[in-house]
Amino acid sequence: MGFREVLGSHRVVVTVGSGGVGKTTTAAAMAVHAAMEGRRVLCLTIDPARRLANSLGLDEMTTSEQEVPNALFQNQGLECKGSLSAMMLDTKRTFDALVEKYASDEAARDRILENQIYQYVASSLAGTQEYMAMEKLHEVRKDPQWDLVVLDTPPTASALDFLTAPERLIDAIDSPAMRWFLQVFEGAGKEAFGLVGRGATVLLRGIGRITGIEFLEQVAEFVGGINDLFGGFKERATQVSDDLRSPEVAFVLVTSPNPMAIGEARFFSEKLAEAGMKREGVIVNQVHTLLDEPNLSIGEQVAALREVLPETIDAADLQPRLSEALDAERVWASADAAQVQRLVDDIGDETRVVEVPAFDEDVHDLAALAKVAAFLTDAA
Repeated sequence: MGFREVLGSHRVVVTVGSGGVGKTTTAAAMAVHAAMEGRRVLCLTIDPARRLANSLGLDEMTTSEQEVPNALFQNQGLECKGSLSAMMLDTKRTFDALVEKYASDEAARDRILENQIYQYVASSLAGTQEYMAMEKLHEVRKDPQWDLVVLDTPPTASALDFLTAPERLIDAIDSPAMRWFLQVFEGAGKEAFGLVGRGATVLLRGIGRITGIEFLEQVAEFVGGINDLFGGFKERATQVSDDLRSPEVAFVLVTSPNPMAIGEARFFSEKLAEAGMKREGVIVNQVHTLLDEPNLSIGEQVAALREVLPETIDAADLQPRLSEALDAERVWASADAAQVQRLVDDIGDETRVVEVPAFDEDVHDLAALAKVAAFLTDAA
């Protein structure tokens, strides 16, 4: 039971999981398959790696939409009945667009965009990247030029970071500390510390000695600007959160047989269900295949090796090393199978679980992505 139906019936597919499990490659392979099947696909990623760009036939990933030329599919013996575009998420540009949308006027907009604290928050603050991935999804989800949007979510220490990003961002902006700081500066102005309470005055002067009053003014200006945007931000965050629970959106968990990755996938699967988000299945990448024991005697194996190896290689010397490698591979494959079964036992037999084998070579072009897609859609 592969993911062909999922890719054909949803408007958004979100790949989620920890880093290092092949999540970005999986998202790209899904996008390639859907485009070959006739859908107009946008693949959104946070991965700037040249490897991903090259596999799609692009010189580099950019923050604007790039269409993969149909000729590139044809050159690799593939038929693309639809279209495939890709772009890299630009956290700061997405945040800037929100400011421009919700600022009360041009002066307020410019004050925020030029503020040094804002520039740090928009590009570096923990949680911002996760929220902006969801924000970009909200923006493109209803764009009529796309039949399908595949979102590769940021790799996170906790796979739940991106799910709670809208709420966490609002909580940070609306925190008691932020509101206290705003009240202090609104009451005191930039210079008149004497107008605020004695405790606040002492604290602000203490901070000012360490950081400089210019830094405090930057913080106050940032907090005041965010307060101006708060209503719009809160409304937008609610819309983004609702998007995640839309029936048009399918979540696909991506993991590997690594015990830690399997554990995270099991935990995350439970949290998706608790949050009312549509989990369509799990993809387990890099699974080692259990090979059959050779049905030849050692002498027959040596003879078979001599038929295919050059005379400079001693087949009798190579055979035991190959046997050791085969035994190690069988042990590895058995361990992978046990981990996958552990996952199935926890999430239920009715859940779609697809295994993608460990490939000998890196996924480096459209043909390789199509090969991955064949396993994802039961076409292999």
